[in-house]
This record gives sequence, C-alpha cells and structure tokens, in this order.
Amino acid sequence: MTVLSALVAALESADVEVVDLTAPLSPSTPVLQLPPPFANTIPLSLEAVSAFDDAGPAWKWNNIHTGEHTGTHLDAPAHWITARDGETVDAIPPSKLIGPVVVVDVRAQVAADPDFLLEPEHVEAWEAEHGRVPDGAWLLLRTGWSARQEDAVAFANADENGPHTPGPSARAARWLASERTIAGFGVETVGIDAGAAGGFEPPFPAHHFLLEAGTYGLTQLRNLEKLPATGAVLVVSPLPIVGGTGSPSRVFALVEK
Repeated sequence: MTVLSALVAALESADVEVVDLTAPLSPSTPVLQLPPPFANTIPLSLEAVSAFDDAGPAWKWNNIHTGEHTGTHLDAPAHWITARDGETVDAIPPSKLIGPVVVVDVRAQVAADPDFLLEPEHVEAWEAEHGRVPDGAWLLLRTGWSARQEDAVAFANADENGPHTPGPSARAARWLASERTIAGFGVETVGIDAGAAGGFEPPFPAHHFLLEAGTYGLTQLRNLEKLPATGAVLVVSPLPIVGGTGSPSRVFALVEK
C-alpha cells in the first residue's frame, strides 16, 4: 500500500478525521475595526448575478464583495511594511501550506485575563512537556475565543480603551520569529496580534516580526479543542490572488484517531 492509498483508506475508515477549523463566512462574520483615521476592509456581501431567472434560467451565481483579510484568513508576508517586498499570497509554495501543527493551550490564562499575552516561557513550558516545536510547524494558540464568534461585540471585546483580546507579547513575537522556524502562527481572534498591540513597541509586533521573517498568519480559527497538542497535520487553502496580501481561507486538520 502506498502512502497516499493508506491515507485514503484511513480517511474512509475514519481512522483519520478531517477537522474543519474555518469560521463560516457571512455578512455577520466579525471584521477587524481600526480607529480613525485608518481605513477598514469591508465585510462579506453577495450580489446576485442570476438566480434561475431571465438573467440565467438554469443557473444561480453571485459576485463576492469582501476584503482579503475577512473571516478565517491567511496573512502573507507582503501584508506588512516590514515585508512589503515579501511573498504575496499567490507566490506561496503549496508545500508550505501543509505541515505539522502544534497547539499551545492558554484557555485558563485567557479566562482570567482577556488581555493575556503569550510569552516565550509559555512556549518553552509547552516544549518541556511535548518536545521542541518542529521546524516548519504551524503553531496555533488555543484561547477559547472562538466561542465568541457568533457575537461581534463579545468577539471584539472593546471599550473606550480599545479591544481586549489575547495574543503574543512583543518579546514572544520576536522570539518566535528568531528562535523557532515555524511556517505559521494561528489564532482564534480577529488578528494575530493582541487587542492592545497598537500600543506595543513596535506596534503590532506579531505582524512586524513574524511576517518580516516570512512566517504566515492565520486568524479566526475554531474547533481547536478537537486537535491534540501534537500529531495533527494542518492544511491551509487560500485563494492564489495575484499580488494579494492575504486571502480568506479554508483551514482544516487531519487528526489520527
């Protein structure tokens, strides 16, 4: 039996489960809101082209209106000024979009403090239990935040001081970019940075350091509770938008039972 035929057999027998990590994309999907004077991307909307009518009697289809960074999406390096000449989404080798996944669980810390910041010590503690994060792995931060995705207000969790959502500290972002060789960093929140990251030094350090290093970002993931800490394989499927800085993506994991 070949490797691929063994995989097909495992999928058919449910020895390998496909876990969808993607939030459904609809007009109500939460979208990042930047304060003035910054411009914001648009949420999803559909414009009917035809719907079994005179414009198309036997077919129904829509035009899609949305931004590259809406819903569950991938950030390509070219998204950020520190990598402005880096990879656009269409240039990402497909082989880099499939790889091992590790899940760092910080739900308890986030339940106690929505402004929780991941530090290098949290990853090192994870490594003491599970082994070093493999080169080329996707590191996903399990915060429990996806439980808020159906409520835009709770998901943003903002007040007069701005949003209060978890993410990496500036020190952790720099450390992940320089001390580990990960393919991507994924979160359950609206962006790969913490809600307060606009006030960090540098601002938005996950974008600053990780995209500069050629590491990809993944946002608005769900179902991370269905993944083991190690051992699963992640598959990320962005649209190859020519010159695109990112793309809404279908993200799923292969999990061995």
